[in-house]
Amino acid sequence: MADAREETLEEESLAEAARRLKAIVIGSLGNLVEWYDFYVYSAFSLYFANSFFPGDDPVAQMLSGAGVFALGFFMRPIGGALFGEIGDRFGRRRALTLSVLLMCLGSLIVAATPDYASIGEAAPALLLFARLLQGLSLGGEYGSSAAYLCEMAASRRRGFYSSFQYVTLIGGQLTALIVLLVLQNLVFTPEELRAYGWRVPFAIGAGLALFALIMRRDLEETEAFASEAAPRQRSSLRALLSYPREAATVVGLTMGGTLAFYVYTTYIQKFLKLSAGLSDAQTTWISAGALVFAMALQPAYGALSDRIGRRPLLIAFGVLGTLFTAPLMTAIQTARDPWTAFALVLAGWLIVGAYTSINALVKAELFPASVRVTGVAVPYAIAVSLFGGTAEYVALWFKSEGRESWFYYYVSAAIFCSLIVYSRMPETRSASRIDAERIR
Repeated sequence: MADAREETLEEESLAEAARRLKAIVIGSLGNLVEWYDFYVYSAFSLYFANSFFPGDDPVAQMLSGAGVFALGFFMRPIGGALFGEIGDRFGRRRALTLSVLLMCLGSLIVAATPDYASIGEAAPALLLFARLLQGLSLGGEYGSSAAYLCEMAASRRRGFYSSFQYVTLIGGQLTALIVLLVLQNLVFTPEELRAYGWRVPFAIGAGLALFALIMRRDLEETEAFASEAAPRQRSSLRALLSYPREAATVVGLTMGGTLAFYVYTTYIQKFLKLSAGLSDAQTTWISAGALVFAMALQPAYGALSDRIGRRPLLIAFGVLGTLFTAPLMTAIQTARDPWTAFALVLAGWLIVGAYTSINALVKAELFPASVRVTGVAVPYAIAVSLFGGTAEYVALWFKSEGRESWFYYYVSAAIFCSLIVYSRMPETRSASRIDAERIR
């Protein structure tokens, strides 16, 4: 009886499948724009750090820029709570629309802010304000898009379709790097990029955000929100208190994964330049190539999770990340050949991809529809603020203290803590609250 009911749930007409796919594509593309706007800061920080933070020490300038990057992450729990309330009470579509509008405003501020030589301390203050706005926006985007994509996807292929959240998330970072490569090689000299060219990608981001806003205006709302499975009589943040185990699980499963993710995305470019001694162009090409590889991994791992479950992939990441992070980072640091460094970064992504491809889905499957956006966004944002957003700052601090290798073991320890959570958490594929709502 149960098998027959499951088969009935999975029988979709072509029109229904096309409807779901269209909604997933639109939601994913908006997610790409959001993450481009956020990560263009990291991609171009090598060029604009001296405009906001004067001095002669490039490591010190990078440290200041990384500090502002990290502070933006501390707005993400607030954004998660704010947009979680909007998404759970008024709909996923409204939360997604408002978050991209806020991201647009942050990008415009960065693009238009005068440098330190022109307005003094007001320059880094305005930069920080813009990053706080973008952190607020991204705190809402993650939970809203995770809930939306997971609720729209069909049950048997939910791992595959929901993995496109990280395809577009990584795609946003890749787009930022492509813009960097174009500006580096075809438009500006290095001196022009440092003087004023770095403003162009932020202006592009503001325009893309407006485009995403137009796309999301007519985004279809999910059935899970529209149905009786999503009562909205009380605060979502207060309702989250009824799920302390699930919230703690989200924090635990995120801490090691988000730290590893930011090592191989935002920090790797600085690491290849400052530690491995590669050129600006080499670090950009390696980072871009690695992100293409990472994007291809996401749906492959997501589809695998539909067959074997989510938990085996998480445990594989936990074990391999604990054992091999320090050896990989040490090998990258000592690599003087860009091809060797590139191969080592790809090896890191083979490990990290087992986490990134399914982590949003696992979180969404833990919570009922009435608190799903908040349940995914808030505990996740707390973990990302503490571990992911500070990754670059902590790494550069260890480097400035002459203890760079300590950072490798710090990452390994965080992944091991998450491994403990993976080994004790339930298999969400077979106990998904999303499926339970559809059956009911």
